[in-house]
Amino acid sequence: MRPQGRRGEVLAEILTDFPERFAERKQLWLGQEDEQERREYSLVNHWFHKDRVVFKFAGVDSISDAERLKGSLVQIPLESRAELPAGTIYIRDLIGSVVIEVLSETEIGRIEDVRQGIGAAPLLVVRSLGGEHEIPFAEEYVVRFDRVQKVLKMKLPAGLLEVNAPLSAEEKEHK
Repeated sequence: MRPQGRRGEVLAEILTDFPERFAERKQLWLGQEDEQERREYSLVNHWFHKDRVVFKFAGVDSISDAERLKGSLVQIPLESRAELPAGTIYIRDLIGSVVIEVLSETEIGRIEDVRQGIGAAPLLVVRSLGGEHEIPFAEEYVVRFDRVQKVLKMKLPAGLLEVNAPLSAEEKEHK
């Protein structure tokens, strides 16, 4: 988020799949990504500009007011999130979840991040004692996700984990 215009407007990247929902909201919460604290702002108006959204908040009336919001993210409290259509999951719910491969009943690791790769499916960054794996979050691999227990059960194709496994000491030596 950064200042846009002279009357306190701010320009933000659209990080939601549902930007039309801004029209339903009178309040938005802003905060820095690395901080827990959020501040509530009254949304006066918004409009889309190219691939971004411009917000006008009550009480943010100058460039210097807007400067104070620079780098902020729009954060919706969990209890205020919109219901997702069946078969979709919030990324925030995936982070910290344990991934289990159902055929071998093996715990692969814990999801640390979700990256948008070059393919159609986002990549789950899964950390284990053995290192890091990138696993496509493809519908055909997902068996079940338990949001409350934070467990993602997947049926992965043979060899997928080996493809991007960390190099062994011997492999590093020959590299």
